[in-house]
Amino acid sequence: MKRPPPSPSAPPQVLQTFSELYSLSTVDWSGEGLDSKHTPRPPSTRQAMACWLICVALFAGFASSAHSVTTEDFFPFGVSAGDQQLEPGNDQTQRLELDKPVLFYDGTFNSIFINTNGFVATAEPKSEETYLGKMPAKFGMIAALHGDLDTSDRVGKVFFRQDSSPDVLLRAAEHINRAFPDDKEVSPTHVVVITWLDIARSEHQSRGDNVDQKRNTFQLVIASLETASNAILLYARDGVQYTTSPVKDNSFILHAGFNKGLVQGFLFSSQGPYYRTTTDDDASISALAEQTNSGLRGVWVYEIGTSPYFTNVAPGEVSDFPAEATPQVFTEAPEAAPDDRRVFTNGQQEVYPPFDPEEEIDVQPVQYQPHQPDNSEVVVVDDTDINVDVFAYNLGTCANNRNKCSPFADCKDHSSGYCCHCRPGFYGNGIQCVSEGKPQRMNGKVHGQVYVGNSPTPERFNSNDLHSYVVVNDGRSYVAISDIPQSLGPSLLPLSAMGGVIGWAFALEQPGFKNGFSIIGGVFTLQAEVTFQPGNEKLTIRQEFKGIDEHDHLAVSTTLEGRVPEVPPDSTVQVEPYSQIYQYSNNLITSSSTRNYVVNFPDGSTETRTFQWRQTISFQGCQHDESLRDMRPTQMLSVDQVFVMYDPNNQLIRFAMSNKIGDINGGQPEENPCFTGRHGCDTNAVCRPGDGTQFTCQCAAGFNGDGRTCYDIDECRENPQTCGSHAICNNQPGTFRCECEDGYLFGSDGQTCVDVSRPVDACEEGTHTCDIPERAQCSYTGGSSYICSCLPGFIGDGRVCQDVDECQPGRCHQDAICYNTQGSFTCRCRPGYYGDGFYCSPERTKTQCESHRDSLLGVTEFGPRGPRPPVGQYIPTCDEHGNYEAMQCHGSTGHCWCVDRNGQEIPGTRSGAGSRPMCIDHGGVRPPVGPTPRPDVHPVPPGTHLLYAQSGRIEHVPLEGYDMKKDDAKTVLHLPEKVVIGVAYDCVDQMIYWTEITSPSISKASMQGGEPVVVIRSDLHSPEGIAIDHLGRTMFWTDSVMDHIEVASLDGTHRRVIINSDLVNPRAIITDPPNGNLYWTDWNREAPKIETSYMDGSNRRVLVKDDLGLPNGLTYDSQSALLCWADAGTHKMECTHPGRGDRRQIMEGIRYPFGVASFGKHIYYTDWRRDAVVAVDRYTGKESDEFQPQKRTKLYGIAITYAQCPSGQNYCAVNNGGCTHLCLATPNGRSCKCPGNAFEVGCVETDSGY
Repeated sequence: MKRPPPSPSAPPQVLQTFSELYSLSTVDWSGEGLDSKHTPRPPSTRQAMACWLICVALFAGFASSAHSVTTEDFFPFGVSAGDQQLEPGNDQTQRLELDKPVLFYDGTFNSIFINTNGFVATAEPKSEETYLGKMPAKFGMIAALHGDLDTSDRVGKVFFRQDSSPDVLLRAAEHINRAFPDDKEVSPTHVVVITWLDIARSEHQSRGDNVDQKRNTFQLVIASLETASNAILLYARDGVQYTTSPVKDNSFILHAGFNKGLVQGFLFSSQGPYYRTTTDDDASISALAEQTNSGLRGVWVYEIGTSPYFTNVAPGEVSDFPAEATPQVFTEAPEAAPDDRRVFTNGQQEVYPPFDPEEEIDVQPVQYQPHQPDNSEVVVVDDTDINVDVFAYNLGTCANNRNKCSPFADCKDHSSGYCCHCRPGFYGNGIQCVSEGKPQRMNGKVHGQVYVGNSPTPERFNSNDLHSYVVVNDGRSYVAISDIPQSLGPSLLPLSAMGGVIGWAFALEQPGFKNGFSIIGGVFTLQAEVTFQPGNEKLTIRQEFKGIDEHDHLAVSTTLEGRVPEVPPDSTVQVEPYSQIYQYSNNLITSSSTRNYVVNFPDGSTETRTFQWRQTISFQGCQHDESLRDMRPTQMLSVDQVFVMYDPNNQLIRFAMSNKIGDINGGQPEENPCFTGRHGCDTNAVCRPGDGTQFTCQCAAGFNGDGRTCYDIDECRENPQTCGSHAICNNQPGTFRCECEDGYLFGSDGQTCVDVSRPVDACEEGTHTCDIPERAQCSYTGGSSYICSCLPGFIGDGRVCQDVDECQPGRCHQDAICYNTQGSFTCRCRPGYYGDGFYCSPERTKTQCESHRDSLLGVTEFGPRGPRPPVGQYIPTCDEHGNYEAMQCHGSTGHCWCVDRNGQEIPGTRSGAGSRPMCIDHGGVRPPVGPTPRPDVHPVPPGTHLLYAQSGRIEHVPLEGYDMKKDDAKTVLHLPEKVVIGVAYDCVDQMIYWTEITSPSISKASMQGGEPVVVIRSDLHSPEGIAIDHLGRTMFWTDSVMDHIEVASLDGTHRRVIINSDLVNPRAIITDPPNGNLYWTDWNREAPKIETSYMDGSNRRVLVKDDLGLPNGLTYDSQSALLCWADAGTHKMECTHPGRGDRRQIMEGIRYPFGVASFGKHIYYTDWRRDAVVAVDRYTGKESDEFQPQKRTKLYGIAITYAQCPSGQNYCAVNNGGCTHLCLATPNGRSCKCPGNAFEVGCVETDSGY
């Protein structure tokens, strides 16, 4: 994990919270990597994602942080929140099986045990006599407030549940992020809520009644990501009434803290760490409700477990309270006006704007007028600039227009034309229909310019990202806009309604009323004019909604023009709840309202301001449908729980609000949870109201489940033929899409895929006219075009290439002969000289065997027949090339044995006197550099193998064809106490390269054994992915803390950063040496992507950015030119041809992939959930094999070791491309680059070109 370094050029991180919300219906964000950066850090450093205050109770708590929390500030609890209840008693325990595991210290737990005595255990506790008064306990314990407690009187209760609802997750994230303000923000994916309510201590000498008995109330929330778990503890004001509990005849102080329990050693067990948050002083218990480490009195936050390694419990870092803030609108119940409407749910309350049912609002056409407090306004607009004919239904019948309706709609003929109607379970205008209950998303861009205050210079919008998310079944909407400078951001905070139209479109519907999308669908234009008082500044807003796109998102384009009053930097804005009446007419909707907001200045002063909002919405409905004529002419949108925030660090502005559409006269308050939004249904479910407060939860169309929990239906798997011939079915949350195969397009009916003539890649098809691959390279340039170019060492036009005679004077040593070869040359020393041809000497350098032999003979005695070694001395024998003979024998004992190329005895080959072992000849191959491997490390035999990394080791499994020979899997390298992440293989020198993060470094070792050699150890923080260019003799790696990509020579010299911008979480990296391309993944949660560039970092571009979650692994197959990746967020494996931009799914349902490698038709990946290497047939899209190593731990990087190097050349393969230092290949040349970390004498740089 890492804390990102400050960088003024760092990219904005859009929707830190929203990407998490999106994941609830699209991705199982199990963390994945999630936020894991693998880098060790002190306990105060944390990983995380974004969040901001959403819930009403938290608004009040945050505004008045100087006051202790109450039970109203607790996370929702009780029967109405869906809690289970622990059986009454004084030592009750219940096991809770978890949907997602909890991390505690360095362990992972799929179940926990809830106990009466104020704690949660990781193992079932024995009777309380074994641990009461004997802390720390022998089992893992999270002690919220532990003592001898009792609920036998049935007054005290213990509630518990699991929860993954958005509001609860956001509330947990807000507490965590407030407690660790200097770290990246987190967004948990799963929480467990345990509440001890009115708990009495066990009184062995009980009075027999409950009069004046003291009681404690507290809550524990365990919030988890994939790689970390946090404990949030809340102690209510007046909720800690006693500080001791009896144990036998003594009284003991209550305990709070985190105990790991017994830790199993080699011979015996010992007590593990115990992080106690209180002391043996009564005052430390009372202080739990009065102090804090999270910035909110009575709330305490701790990071209690991380993966893959853990250092210590990390407490929150904010012990101070913020200055007294101006109270927010949502105050406690006694402050509300008598006529306010309230909905109470287990102590939680919402306050809505007052309505007087006795005073009906008479809807009259009125002129636009200045603000009149407490009067809602309805405006009839006479504006000739509005064009309501945005688009029109064609005249005709359903027979020839049915395809213009939504796939989830039916077509109905009317006397004057046809109309489309959404089917049951869907809503919309028939042209576009969405599933009831399914969360909706909106994406778009913001353009225009805005003047702030009296500034003569406007602030310009340049396609700023706008994202929105709506939980439809409770009417809550979220909006974020990126790249907002600090000079503008605070001044836009009052304009929460800029994203409010999405709230109107999907507002929570009261009985008999319809939200905007139900009436007009997703294609319309909004024109708004905002007038600020008293300065009369005006701003126009135009938003064009373009319907649901292919990604199931509502697309919108927003333009802002005008002036807004200035809100000073570091000020906050509070927007009061408001109501807005919408008046519906033929293809036009009008509305207006006056809105108040409060500006809280940095000096503590406040100012209430006002603006008037006037808007029109133009659309094209179906004029033939008589049912629309019965639509209510007026409806009221009620907006409350409005939250606005500007984040100057990330230049983000965020809005959140709750939206309900209903009667303009208010009517009677609805108490059915379906209409209040407090129902607990899954975010992908519809709440169906019953009688009174009864309701049921029903999963939305495209989902299965009980309504409380809903799972996506894979329509493509259940009905493979649903898309017809020549079409591909692409499953999406709640729905699916049909896409035509390459070479086909949808016909006029919009459903049938028909053959079309398409450009042919002659290079891939083999129909090009270039010279043979050994002399030329064919490069596809799009359409039907391609370029032929001769390989290095050849000359010509690419169609005919002739060898270049490189044997020019000076190529070889003066005592060597140059031999020209096809595309290259060789140098050989003349007879009587020895060397490699580039250097020759009349004296031959002794080999290792000869040096070994002569060193022994040099110290022996000389007899009449020459040197005579002492009796018992072994002298090695060397062959004619100076290499060790494969079989060595001891001249005195007669024993013989086999040796390797280094002369080291091969275990198990020694024979007795008089017999000889069968030894394999080394074939005269030069021995590798380095000592012999240890006995527990096995050199890798010839052939193709899979290399994979585990914590503390690198192992291999041979491949026989595509099958893994599991029984022959062995360890290549033992690397104790190292966390190896990335693995790469150099086929030229048969070397393994790897990255490790415990002591950040890049190392290498021979495949034939030998000790590891550290290549790079400086200026590394978290090196992860690594890739080798075997032709250019360079290596590339990603650093996820430095957020850059770097290159260096294979010996670690000549380092240079080639990509250092717009990277957040770079991980996997792959080279394509023959084509000079580089590919990498960035699993940035807010904007995951797969990118490419030339090997010199130029021509950088994004290949894939949509429908990604956590693209961990990446691989490139040079034979098929396919780039494939495995995504731990979407749980899919997909491929694309980088030059075409096509994309297809190979497999889905994979669990948690990390590393990926390809070989022929197979893709191999490591899986953290399965602790296995998994093989997938790329053609069938099915899993073909699985290998689980004996050591069951997480597997990281994976690579292929080839029997011989892949074919292909690049411009750096010969003579370093003529470069003085780094030679970095490009598709049609190479760039010569100098190291970036120091001045190099004699270094010459040239850009791409040969």
